[in-house]
Amino acid sequence: MPVEVRLPTVLRPLAGGGAVVKAEGDTLREVFKDLVRQYPGLSESLFTPEGDMHRHLNVFLNDDDVRYLGRLDAKVGPADTVTLMPAVAGG
Repeated sequence: MPVEVRLPTVLRPLAGGGAVVKAEGDTLREVFKDLVRQYPGLSESLFTPEGDMHRHLNVFLNDDDVRYLGRLDAKVGPADTVTLMPAVAGG
C-alpha cells in the first residue's frame, strides 16, 4: 500500500510539481527507491553517491526524525506520512 510523501517546494519541480506524492515500500529506503523510480530527478536530493540518505535532507516519519528511527532502515506502514525538508544552516 502506498505511503504519502510530502515534498518541500524546492523538490516539487523534480516530482511533477506536486506537494504530495505516493510511494511504495516497507522501509524508508524502499520508499526512496520507489520515489527515484517514479521521479529520477530526485535521486541526488535523496541519496548520496554511496547510497546513504543525503545529509542536507531532514526526513520525518509522521512527526519523528528518522535519524532516531534507523534512518533508511526505518519501518514504514501504509498509514504513515513521510515529510522531506531541506536542512537549513546559517551563522
